[in-house]
This record gives sequence, C-alpha cells and structure tokens, in this order.
Amino acid sequence: MMNHLAPPPLTLEPMTEEEGREVCRWRYPEPYHLFRWPPWDDMVKQEREFGDPHIRARQYLSVRTSDDERLVGYVQLFPMERTVRIGMGLRPDCCDRGWGVHLTRLVVQEAARRRPDAEIDLEVEKWNRRAIRTYEKAGFVVTDQYDRRATHGIVSVYCMVWRGMA
Repeated sequence: MMNHLAPPPLTLEPMTEEEGREVCRWRYPEPYHLFRWPPWDDMVKQEREFGDPHIRARQYLSVRTSDDERLVGYVQLFPMERTVRIGMGLRPDCCDRGWGVHLTRLVVQEAARRRPDAEIDLEVEKWNRRAIRTYEKAGFVVTDQYDRRATHGIVSVYCMVWRGMA
C-alpha cells in the first residue's frame, strides 16, 4: 500500500563506514531485490564502491532526515568528463512513499552545486517503471538506451538527462 505523505526534510551528508554497513543490510522486495548490495566485508575486500573509503569520500553521500538524522537513503555523484552521473537508493521501508521526486531534486541540486557546468544524467533499467516515472517528474528525459553489464547480468537501460523543471 502506498503512503504518499509529504517527504520529511532531507539532508545529504558524507557517508560514514557504519552507514555503508547499514546500506549493505537493506533488503528489497522482488523485483527490486536485484539492487541489494553485497555483504559489507565483501565490499571492503573488493574495494567496491562505498566499501572503498576513497570512493566513498569522493562519491557517496548519506540521505538523512533533518529532524532526527535517521539514515533513509544514499546517493552517488559519479564524476565523468562533462557529466555527473547520479545514482540513489532509499531504505526499503521508505520506498513507495512518494519521496523519490524530492530526493532526486535534492541530488540534482547537489550535483549542480559541485559541477555547475556539467550535464547531470542517470541510468535506469528499462523495466523499472516506478523509477522512470519518478525521474521524469523530477525533470529528466530519456536520451539514449543501451545494454550494459550490472552485478546481476547484462541489463537494458535508459540514459536520462536532467532538463530542468517545466
């Protein structure tokens, strides 16, 4: 059942090691279970994404509620030559509450603050209509489609670019 209350005020803060551990424990229902992270110890051993302290410091932020500072999500700001590619995830019990557009706009603001002249884009798997609708409402449009390797195999994705609010 969807609960579309206004999202609480959210803040973006540097991700800590403990928050990375917590994100690795999150479990999503099908079909979103594909997006779960490996166990923390594996992430650290493989120096993978936020399991690597240098990548975590440069690219990852925790999403917290402003009032009680609960961890409710994470974001990645991946720098490319002329682009900042964003990625994000909400804690499983925070999904389907209508927070996605608010979070996406917050991440776009942070990406634009860091790299004002860069294009902002993201990749989303084609089957993930929930995320696509969210990104469209936040001002993204599909500009390309292709297949790429993901942890769960070869996936078909849309590349969506932020065009701003209409």
